[in-house]
Amino acid sequence: MGFLAKDTGGSGDFKKVPNGVYIGRCYQLVDFGTQLSVGQFGEKQVHKIRIGFELFGEDENNEPLIVDIDGQQLPMTIGLTINVSLHKKAGLRKILEQWRGKPFAEVEADGFDVAKLLGAYAMVNCTQSEGKEGKVYTNIAGLSPMPGALKNSKPAGVHEMQVFDLDSPTDQAFEALPQWMQNTISQSPEYAKWRGLKTAPAPAAKQGSDALAEMADEKPF
Repeated sequence: MGFLAKDTGGSGDFKKVPNGVYIGRCYQLVDFGTQLSVGQFGEKQVHKIRIGFELFGEDENNEPLIVDIDGQQLPMTIGLTINVSLHKKAGLRKILEQWRGKPFAEVEADGFDVAKLLGAYAMVNCTQSEGKEGKVYTNIAGLSPMPGALKNSKPAGVHEMQVFDLDSPTDQAFEALPQWMQNTISQSPEYAKWRGLKTAPAPAAKQGSDALAEMADEKPF
């Protein structure tokens, strides 16, 4: 099962993550709070987070996965936005079990601390798909543990760890996020509570490919 995620939150002619399986390091965890989601069963309020990876390796043309940001050469990044649930059928549980290479025991799934993902490495399977109006998106089709042969030669992380938690939010962490993430977070009731607002702005629910996505003994986290 694939988990649809844009490799950036914006639009425009940005460089896309190419198809392939790459080493990834989790460098970003962003709490989006409770968001309005519209699907085949109607509207519902769901708690969402974004898990971001920086990628290492080369594309099929032997070009490194590097982008120029303000004159600095940095690894390309990709992320997925997903419901915060470890129910047996939940997308987050499925993708974490892929990543671990083994199922969760029920005692582990009860209250798993997502913060453990920070700094963990995975093999990230990236694929491209075409959305509305011919726009191309990059998808995370799956995660898997790093092969044993690579565990002792993991590339060093480049991007600074980035965490925003609505249980303990700070202006500094919020303002460091891309504008689209700030806009999404500001639609949540948790944000309204943090800012002392009576109600959050009415969320703009989206459907289809434009929606926030659902989305060995040694374990990576």
